[in-house]
Amino acid sequence: MTLIKSISGIRGTIGGKAGDALTPLDVVKFSAAFGNWVKSRSLNNKVVIGRDARPSGSNIASLVSATLQSVGVNVVDLGLATTPTVEMAVVWEGAAAGIIITASHNPIQWNALKLLNEKGEFISAEEGKLLVDMVNNEDFTFSEVGKIGSYVTNSKYLEKHIEAILALPLVDKEAIAKRNFKIVVDAVNSVGGIAVPALLEALGVRILHKLYCEPTGQFPHNPEPLPEHLTKISSVVSEEDYDLGIVVDPDVDRLAFVCEDGTMFGEEYTLVAVADYILGNNNGNTVSNLSSTRALRDITEKSGNKYFSSAVGEVNVVEKMKAENAVIGGEGNGGIIYPELHYGRDALVGIALFLTHLAKLGKSASRLRHSYPDYHISKNKIDLTPEIDIDFLLEEVKLKYKKQPINDIDGVKIEFDKEWVHLRRSNTEPIIRIYAESESETTAHALANKIILDIKEIISEKVM
Repeated sequence: MTLIKSISGIRGTIGGKAGDALTPLDVVKFSAAFGNWVKSRSLNNKVVIGRDARPSGSNIASLVSATLQSVGVNVVDLGLATTPTVEMAVVWEGAAAGIIITASHNPIQWNALKLLNEKGEFISAEEGKLLVDMVNNEDFTFSEVGKIGSYVTNSKYLEKHIEAILALPLVDKEAIAKRNFKIVVDAVNSVGGIAVPALLEALGVRILHKLYCEPTGQFPHNPEPLPEHLTKISSVVSEEDYDLGIVVDPDVDRLAFVCEDGTMFGEEYTLVAVADYILGNNNGNTVSNLSSTRALRDITEKSGNKYFSSAVGEVNVVEKMKAENAVIGGEGNGGIIYPELHYGRDALVGIALFLTHLAKLGKSASRLRHSYPDYHISKNKIDLTPEIDIDFLLEEVKLKYKKQPINDIDGVKIEFDKEWVHLRRSNTEPIIRIYAESESETTAHALANKIILDIKEIISEKVM
C-alpha cells in the first residue's frame, strides 16, 4: 500500500491501514485541514470539487464534500469533470479553492486529492507543506451545527469551458469543420469520454469513432497515454482510414495524438506542435520542464523567441511562465498550458489549437510531425527502497559529471551538447525517474543505461 504527500496533493492506493494508503480517515484528515486552511485565508468559504470516473471516486467525493461541510465550507460539486474544467470553475464560481479527485495517469487502484487555490491553480510548495503539517498535527476543528456548510451540484461548467475555448482568437472552428476530419477518440472510459466528443462536435467534427468513451472508470488498458498502451487506437486509425487519433488520460490534462498511419505523434511533440502554431501567430517566450524535449527550445529559438525551463510539476511550470511572460508552455507528457485561457494543463484547448493548426496547414499528422526536430527520449525508473539515500545519490552523480553543464533546480540534469540526462525523485510515485534524450534512439537508451549503472554502483559502494 502507498500514500504520497507532495505539492501535487495527497495520492495513494485504495485499501489498507490509515497512514499507509488513501483510506477514508486520510481523506477526511486532508479535507478537514484543507477546509480549515481555506477559512484561515479569509477569502470566502466556497470550494469547488470534481472527479474523474474511477470507481473509488464517488466514495471519496462524498467523504470530501461531507468533511468540508463539517468544517464550515460551502461545496459546489461538479460531479464527473475534467481537471481543467474544475480549475476554470473555481474562478467562475468566485470560490476560495478547489479539489480535484483524480490520480491522473495512475492505474485504477490509485486515487488522489489535487488541491487548487482561488485562481484555480495548484497550491504552492509552501502551502502544501503547511497543509501536511496541519494533517500530521491534526490541527483542524469542526463547526457547530448552525455553521455547517452548504452543498450544491452544478453540471454546466463543461459547456462553459467549451464555449471559452471556441471564443479564443486562435481557435478556428470554420477551418476545422471545412477540413472534414475523421477522428478516433480513446478516453480510457473516464471523463474524457464525455468532454472530448462534446468539444469535437462543437468544433464541427462530424465523423467520430468513440473508443472507450463510457465513463465507467474501468480502464481498458494502462491509463498513461504511452505508445505501448495505445495499440488498439493505432490499429483502428490506420486500418479504418481515419485522419487522427486523440488520446487523453483519466482527468484530461494530458494529450497524445496518433497519426493517420497508426504511428504515434509523440506525447513530447503535443506541446511542440501547439507551440509552433502559437508562435506562428504571436511572438513570446515558451516554458517546459527539465524532462521535456529539446525540440520546444529549437522551434522557439528558430522563431526568434526565448525558451526557459522549470522544475517538473505544473505549479513550477506555471510559476516560470508567469515570470517570463510565456505565451505557451507545459510539460512533455502532453500537458498544454495556454494562459490565454487559463494557467492549467488542458487537453481540451490543446485539441482545439492542434486541429486548427493541422486544418490551416492542410498537412497530415505524420507530415506535421516530420517537420519538427527529431529527438528521442528514453524514459526509465528505479524503485525507491529504504536504503537509498536519494540526496547523497544525486550529489555523487553531480560530482561524477562536474565537468558537464548541470542544472540542479529539480534533481540533476546533465547536458552533453544537444543530448541530456535528467534524474529526479517522482512527485507522484515512490521512484527515481531517469530520462535521457538524443537525436538517436540508441544513444538515448545508452545514456540512460549509463546513468542507471552509475546509480547502482553508487548504491552498492554505499551499502558496502
